[in-house]
Amino acid sequence: MSAVTRRGFIGSAAAAGGGAMTAGLVPTATAGACAAPLGPVVVRPADPRYEDLAVRRTNHRFKPEPEYFHVVGSTEQVVKAVGDAVRANCRVTVRSGGHCYENFVGEGAQVVIDMCEMSEVSFDERRGAFAIEAGATLMQTYRKLYLGWGVTIPGGQCGGVAAGGHIAGGGYGPLSRRDGLTVDYLHAVEVVVVDRTGRARAVVATRNPADPNHDLWWAHTGGGGGNFGVVTRYWMRDPRATSDDPRKLLPRPPASVLSGVAIWSWNGMTKESFRRLLRNHGEWYERNSAPDTPAASLWGSLLIPGRKVGADPGGIILPTQIDARLPGAEKLMNDYFAAVAEGVTPQAIIPPFQAMPWFYAARTLSLGEEAEAGRYKGKSAYLRRRFTDEQADVAYDHLGTPGDVSSSGLLWLLSYGGRVNAVDPAATATVERSSILKVIHLATWDETQDGKAHIEWVRGLHRKTFESTGGVPVPGGNCGGAYINYPDIDHADPKWNTSGVPWSTIYYGANHARLQRVKNRWDPRNVFHHALSIRPSGS
Repeated sequence: MSAVTRRGFIGSAAAAGGGAMTAGLVPTATAGACAAPLGPVVVRPADPRYEDLAVRRTNHRFKPEPEYFHVVGSTEQVVKAVGDAVRANCRVTVRSGGHCYENFVGEGAQVVIDMCEMSEVSFDERRGAFAIEAGATLMQTYRKLYLGWGVTIPGGQCGGVAAGGHIAGGGYGPLSRRDGLTVDYLHAVEVVVVDRTGRARAVVATRNPADPNHDLWWAHTGGGGGNFGVVTRYWMRDPRATSDDPRKLLPRPPASVLSGVAIWSWNGMTKESFRRLLRNHGEWYERNSAPDTPAASLWGSLLIPGRKVGADPGGIILPTQIDARLPGAEKLMNDYFAAVAEGVTPQAIIPPFQAMPWFYAARTLSLGEEAEAGRYKGKSAYLRRRFTDEQADVAYDHLGTPGDVSSSGLLWLLSYGGRVNAVDPAATATVERSSILKVIHLATWDETQDGKAHIEWVRGLHRKTFESTGGVPVPGGNCGGAYINYPDIDHADPKWNTSGVPWSTIYYGANHARLQRVKNRWDPRNVFHHALSIRPSGS
């Protein structure tokens, strides 16, 4: 899922854009990969292509300026690129879609490995699973899987996000309440890792517990990108599938979706009414987020932008969609809007619902790269229960008063739970399997505005919201920690995290110790690191 800029939406963070590779097997080409791969292409500052690669990112706060970009087209090229950088003692980072919330690609990087040309999506008959290269965007992936086989993965809404970081960090989207997380379908992963001697090699790690590389597979089911190596491709398959038919190996999306929206104006929205809105919304999810809920296919996204200065203050919107062929779908969505709107003034405006084919909806309602770009600072949290009334009041105080900074702020409450919560927290690296909503706090601005003021504003909103737990969403109570694909370096800063709970617990909980053991084994030299990376134990 995603965040929002002044121009629209921005996609979920692709951490450092990569993951890890496995030792042992050198990967084989996927079915359909008949053309010679592009590259390797080394682009240095004197090359006119350098600037184009430098701006290939969505968060314009950061601009990588390495000694060179290395555009790769095959696993073998990645192995060589990583090996060359390590032998030259160069700091190497990885980029797939370029959607990172923080500066994990650019921070101190001397070499940036760019995965954009590794973007194939195919069915691998040998593995009986779908192969998705790390540079494939979500929209490329959805199109190929659906038009080719009628299937999909429950990934994010931002079409320009790439698989490399999205899957490694967990991956969720509009179908996750019905089908679970993207990583719940991870069958295998190919990673380029560096051993203790400095040798780079390619490894394939699988879901099979008997696989000697199984721990590396597990680390890529939510351990985040840029931690263990460079992910070159993923293989996706439903672990419950017993057929050899590709059309039965991943979820089939709804044939069509019914979409609607409820809109509340800021005009007349008092603090008491705002509190009621958030209470109604959260309590609906408390009642309707079990794995077997009949409302599993309903997905909503409550967007609360800051009140604007002037005669038109803007409003709060709740875009929603549901499987149009679900029995009683229209009634379920009407009941949802009625429950959220009950007792709230001003009255909600609810235009007529619209039915459309699933892939058409995925294309037209998703967020393209142009809409995803801008300057922004985002923060996240999981909610196991609704915001308290006090937390709702904090949101109103920050967003309900117009101002040059607050008017470009945002609180976003995204549907969660359902099948996501049917998986044991230890089965994947994604430890949080009890939440019903995801929270995004966001500030956006353009180059003419004071970025520092906007960053301080969103920091204040986040800290005040979680004031009772040291300014951060410490797991426990109504919180479930934070989402690593929306990384926030403030969670590691004692100025903003006064809880005494380390950032690693906020993102990984009890799974952090195992992730450290994987790090010790697969990246013992800590080649792949950033401000929130898994550290080797004892470091």
